[in-house]
Amino acid sequence: MKITEIAEGIHYVGVNDRCTHKFENLWPLPYGVSYNAYLITDEKNVLVDTVEASYTDRLLDQIADVIGDRPIDYLVINHMEPDHSASIRFIRQKYPHITLVGNAKTLDMVKGYYGIDDNTLCIKNGDTLNVGRHTLSFHLTPMVHWPETMMTYCHETRTLFSGDAFGCFGTLDGGIKDTQLNTEKYWGEMVRYYSNIVGKYGPAVQTALKKLAGIDIQTICSTHGPVWEQEVNRVIDIYDRLSRYEAEPGVVIAYGSMYGHTEQMAEEIARELAANGVENIVMHNVSHDDPSFILQSIFRYRGLIIGSPTYSNRLYPAVETLTQMIATREVKHRTFGYFGSFTWAGAAVKHLSAFAESMKWDTLPCCIEMKQSITPEIKDLCKAMAREMASRMNA
Repeated sequence: MKITEIAEGIHYVGVNDRCTHKFENLWPLPYGVSYNAYLITDEKNVLVDTVEASYTDRLLDQIADVIGDRPIDYLVINHMEPDHSASIRFIRQKYPHITLVGNAKTLDMVKGYYGIDDNTLCIKNGDTLNVGRHTLSFHLTPMVHWPETMMTYCHETRTLFSGDAFGCFGTLDGGIKDTQLNTEKYWGEMVRYYSNIVGKYGPAVQTALKKLAGIDIQTICSTHGPVWEQEVNRVIDIYDRLSRYEAEPGVVIAYGSMYGHTEQMAEEIARELAANGVENIVMHNVSHDDPSFILQSIFRYRGLIIGSPTYSNRLYPAVETLTQMIATREVKHRTFGYFGSFTWAGAAVKHLSAFAESMKWDTLPCCIEMKQSITPEIKDLCKAMAREMASRMNA
């Protein structure tokens, strides 16, 4: 069995991207990313998803390595985002008689993106397709994380082709399955992937997980990251916890600082948190750290403290952007504290207070507003905030 053969008759034909700097032109890719596609060989050959357009030649070569000149009969489209669907037009040119399989919303997008509306098979939730030894069933999972998303399950091999769900950043360096790889780098990248790409859609993920609860899943074939075989339960548990906004005890301190004064407040808070038994403390200077890593930390830990200087009567721009990103993802169940600084007219604390109210979080009763530079009194207030946060983390 080749390393790319996942199970009998199921082959990995995806590609690795070590060139793109930012996923969706937004999120840094320090470990690259994979675009995963799968080929089921049977009486009828089935391709599950495709790859980003610039890698189409590699996809076609890998398909040919498996089936030679035999045709592909079906293309199952679990997700229409272009990093998975952009090769559809080229696949149709290579295999003109291929039938495109998707739900109504998928096929509408296929027509909109690629101008294809012929030789399609529109499926509904629970429909099945027998291709020989393999029987596929289709499970619609809308808003995980687009409205057309679905998952495909192979009954005989108990394999779930999950689209973007259960995916993560990071290329597949040699191996394909988690049993063939050192998976250490993928766990943090899974949280970062979820928090940035899927994070807003926790309720939809919970609905999808309930729909899948009765299915015996032995292998997960996501469109990004390793094929999960040994760690299936861990992967599902991570998505379950993240989609319920469940977090570990720990505190994220995210702050903006122009000349270091606001940063001094953040340092005082962090030291006092540690002195009061909080071990998981993550500090992010919003001008230095990419927002994707800050959001990763916020999804991981239950405590959040944000600090900002006043800037043109508003929040410091990078802090304001961060609060908007948190609000967009509708993050729930956090314990929140905030502090601010100003030189001649304070506004940061007012804006952070409004943000806290809008998020309906458990907000600490003490907020701190510093004029110009730090004083012993301000230090005492910072320590008091830290002690209050620590007591809630340790409770």
